[in-house]
Amino acid sequence: MDGRKYRVLLVNPPVYDFAAYNLWARPFGLLKVAELISGYGFDVSLIDCMEAYLPKRYGTGKYIFTVVNKPQVLRDFPGLYKRYGMPREEFSERIKISRPVDLVLVTSQMTYWYPGVEEAIETVRKVLGKVPIVLGGFYATIYPDHAKTLGADFVWRGEAGGDFIEFLKGLGFKPRRTEGKRYWEFDSGRSFGIIMTSRGCPFRCPYCATPLLRGDFEGRPLREVLDELLAYRELRVKDIAFYDDALLVDPERHIKPLLREVARMDLGFRFHTPNGLHPRFIDGELARLFKACGFETLRLSYESVNPERQSGKVTDQDLRKAIGELEAAGFPRKGIGVYLMYGLPGQSIDEVWQGVRFLMELGVKIHLAEFSPIKGTPYWHKLVREKKIPEDMDPLLTNNSVFSLLFWESERKIRELKLCVRRYNQALQGRALSNTKASLP
Repeated sequence: MDGRKYRVLLVNPPVYDFAAYNLWARPFGLLKVAELISGYGFDVSLIDCMEAYLPKRYGTGKYIFTVVNKPQVLRDFPGLYKRYGMPREEFSERIKISRPVDLVLVTSQMTYWYPGVEEAIETVRKVLGKVPIVLGGFYATIYPDHAKTLGADFVWRGEAGGDFIEFLKGLGFKPRRTEGKRYWEFDSGRSFGIIMTSRGCPFRCPYCATPLLRGDFEGRPLREVLDELLAYRELRVKDIAFYDDALLVDPERHIKPLLREVARMDLGFRFHTPNGLHPRFIDGELARLFKACGFETLRLSYESVNPERQSGKVTDQDLRKAIGELEAAGFPRKGIGVYLMYGLPGQSIDEVWQGVRFLMELGVKIHLAEFSPIKGTPYWHKLVREKKIPEDMDPLLTNNSVFSLLFWESERKIRELKLCVRRYNQALQGRALSNTKASLP
């Protein structure tokens, strides 16, 4: 290939699922790839099929969708199966407008969303013909062999850095260092901002794929993060969601210095923590910094009332103390969300109900999190070893709306659990709790 400026199209595919909601979701990895290759002379454009949603509170909102037929393997499961995101016709037209294109990079997220990835590759191929297509992202990293069946020319595993530039050289491109764009400049749906202040996590939870993807915890330089926040302020972005897996780890050297500067600069953001915070790190100073900096959505990771599952990561006392500190700093308990997991291997539904009762006593909002196994994690290996699941199980069956029904409890018992928690959460907004508590088993 010659030394001209190559045109690269990046694609975030549509999603096929029973349920999906934009809770500050953006293809962060793909945006970082755009930042990377733009700094090597590539002319980058992005089509984010999931920007098709209706923003509401704090920039979150419902995706546009159409009901579609279920795949054969899901035909007996309850609920409507939907295609979320940009309509096919609009997607095709956007690809046409992007021509000419020298290379297409397609990302993938949840492993059970691969039908949308397959559709995206098929559509790109139909419009652009023999242009090279590289598939990367979470699904491609976890299921590389399965990903090779979807029609891409190459499958990239893991994060993209200098080795990805070498890969592009191997395809015949001639990258050259130049001034590129930052990741937020490629984000067309800027109703909120996204930011990561660190990568990785020091914990090794048996259900989590972070150790497979990002490794140990490493904080980013304070100045870099502040510069990104200042850029968002220039763009008049109001809401910022943290994408960190372990935002509060090593707080004295990481999050506290950052928030002290944010408070001093009075940037005027509303901050949100959809990934969940580790309660053990929340002390009085940190709670006050949250309040001073404008944290609006606080979600804590509790996961289970069972001490053996807590494994030193969080205890009941850690959670009580964190909630007390947050309340003292001015956060009402009913506005603090806590994640509680269900469907874990070996977990009984009675254990989950016990956790529900504990969180109700604390007066916080409960967010039920359905377990689904991720290939390569300790829980995956445990389930395969115990012959609960086959090693070659279709990724569609790892859908969190499906897995608990298939391998954990009956639809009736799960529905009762969800209904009780939903009524309790609604009651936190002002209605009496007596009927909700009376319905507990």
